[in-house]
Amino acid sequence: MKKLLALIMVCMLLLAACSSGSSNGTESEKGSADANEITVWAWDPNFNIKALELAKEAYASENPDLKVNIIENAQDDIVQKLNTSLSSGTTKGLPNIVLIEDYRAKSFLQAYPDMFHPLTGSFETKDFVQYKVEATSVDGENYGLPFDTGATGLYVRTDYLAEAGYTVEDLQNIDWKEYIEIGKKVKEATGKRLLTYDPNDLGILRTMIQSAGKWYVKEDGTTIDLANNEALKLSFKIYKELVDNDLMNFHSDWNEFLATFNGGEVATVTTGNWITPSIKAEASQSGKWAVVPHPSLPGMESVNASNLGGASWYVLDVPGKENAVDFLTKTFGSNVDLYQKFVTDIGAIGTYIPAAEGEAYKTKDEFFGGQSIVSDFSKWAEEIPQVNYGMHTYAIEDILVVAMQNYLAGQDLDKVLKEAQQQAETQIK
Repeated sequence: MKKLLALIMVCMLLLAACSSGSSNGTESEKGSADANEITVWAWDPNFNIKALELAKEAYASENPDLKVNIIENAQDDIVQKLNTSLSSGTTKGLPNIVLIEDYRAKSFLQAYPDMFHPLTGSFETKDFVQYKVEATSVDGENYGLPFDTGATGLYVRTDYLAEAGYTVEDLQNIDWKEYIEIGKKVKEATGKRLLTYDPNDLGILRTMIQSAGKWYVKEDGTTIDLANNEALKLSFKIYKELVDNDLMNFHSDWNEFLATFNGGEVATVTTGNWITPSIKAEASQSGKWAVVPHPSLPGMESVNASNLGGASWYVLDVPGKENAVDFLTKTFGSNVDLYQKFVTDIGAIGTYIPAAEGEAYKTKDEFFGGQSIVSDFSKWAEEIPQVNYGMHTYAIEDILVVAMQNYLAGQDLDKVLKEAQQQAETQIK
């Protein structure tokens, strides 16, 4: 009898233990959070991670009791971990704050709408460049605190321009047609092609179409817009003209990309401002570079400003979100002095407009002939048209890479883009 009673007691204890542990996994995880500790995920130790370390240092004066854990992950690993956890509905192991590239943000926000904590009202969105606010918002609700800008510029070798009879002033606010004509004469005079590009990475198309306020999808962010997208058609034609006139080198990886312009093989580089440290890495070229506004698309409404890249900070709806919001808003969301350190210590240009009045933004860079390039990029960032990146930028671009090769091989452009439209509509749901 005693053995039977003991067995019953053990079973009851086991049942109670199982019952207490079988509640929603998220609730169990919520109960274990440390009220004075948050975790942040980001990539790139010399850029985003360094920015976080500077922010952590600045925030210590506001709240020295909050422990901020900064965890470095590769961007692809962050994407995979978020998708794996959020699709399963569990928050175990997730951070309080995560950095997400702007092109990918809405794929998370729309797929997992209840997993991200809204930031609406926690900071002044009017103090940030508006194209970034659009990229971090869904249905009028703001979910991300904007960080760096991918504002593009046209980096030019002034010595090569001079050999062809041009000055920096000749390249101010030009369109792509004018750029190509200048490129022909520079190549004739110097033997140098205009630029280098990876045929498997069509970021150049993104910069072209965003300058006209267009994207691969319509304003709703979901309707595929390829076949009748006039900005995209023109961008395809310009890309082909660059190829047909032998004005482009081609590279297959990042190291080849750097080697091409560091080795003096091209006359210009057109990409996001994040390339500045890589250009300056070749000290022997100091004084031989300048930066002018990005080319516009000819014959249509388009500006001399665009974007390539950039990311923003997001708060997950897990315990500690209040501390996470406080950390972000008192650092990236409002600290002008911190943004000066971003410029001086890591060369990061944020999208916080009041910071542009700081001295670091106005500093003249002798590598670029005494030009205040940070101030220029900040100005251009405010001119970038807002577009809805939608959820499938990279999936659509994979289709367009093949479409571009077909077009370069001689297929009709309308046919190529119509087929790309059909393929995208079939594959992307």
